[in-house]
Amino acid sequence: MSIAPITDLSRLCIHTITTKPWSIEEAVRNFSAGGVKGITVWRDALSGRDIKKTGDMLRQNGLSVVSLCRGGFFPSKDPLKRQTAIDDNRRAIDEAFELGTRLIVLVCGADPAQSHEDSRKQIYDGISAVLPEAESAGVRVAIEPLHPMYADTRSAINTIAQANEMAEKLNSNWVGVAVDVYHLWWDPLLEEGIERCGRNNKLLAFHICDWKSPTVDLLNDRGLMGEGCIPIRKIRSWVDATGFNGFIEVEIFSNEYWKQDQSQFLKKIITAYYNHV
Repeated sequence: MSIAPITDLSRLCIHTITTKPWSIEEAVRNFSAGGVKGITVWRDALSGRDIKKTGDMLRQNGLSVVSLCRGGFFPSKDPLKRQTAIDDNRRAIDEAFELGTRLIVLVCGADPAQSHEDSRKQIYDGISAVLPEAESAGVRVAIEPLHPMYADTRSAINTIAQANEMAEKLNSNWVGVAVDVYHLWWDPLLEEGIERCGRNNKLLAFHICDWKSPTVDLLNDRGLMGEGCIPIRKIRSWVDATGFNGFIEVEIFSNEYWKQDQSQFLKKIITAYYNHV
């Protein structure tokens, strides 16, 4: 079956981390000039800035503030560290509210000194602890399952099935799932998991990039769409089939691309978006 390609930029969102060398002011100016319609802000980009004024600047330049990255990192054998993480997630909720976005993406965390079962319980408890603040602020939280190569310290949630189970167990309208093709493309149950996520109204975000082969850095060697082996357009069709019509978010960590002229990189992103999404 032929899958219709993207024909305009109305759903294109780019993360500030993707063009990391740019300040948020530079990113906003260039994204807007390039026709990009959405921006996801990483918390480091807000350092030293008036968050509310920054959010106003984004919208004045025609950008929807799609989400704030990132919360999470709840698990630890040390109860003081767990409480510190909960407090930081509460601050993230306040920041999202000030910025004017209604979504935080969670990189849930893991502690290699304990079992994944213990880490997942602490993730559940951590999200539960911040849900009253999230609901009060009108900010949803999206559980992002991460590739198993990050299962030691970055996330004990590694499949879409685990993310769906956690979101459903939490049983809150303020909790859902973020689908990132980089982390989930390999999963033979991905289409079924996306359908389940959509059926339960839990699909809150969709992130794209590509998996380069060979990958030379497990964190910072993500590819432009079309550079690797992820069937991005097929996965996008599964997401669209759920009725999800939100932004398609380009999130690329790349030591290679961060060294390049970011204006040229932005042009490459837009071309790849048309050709491979």
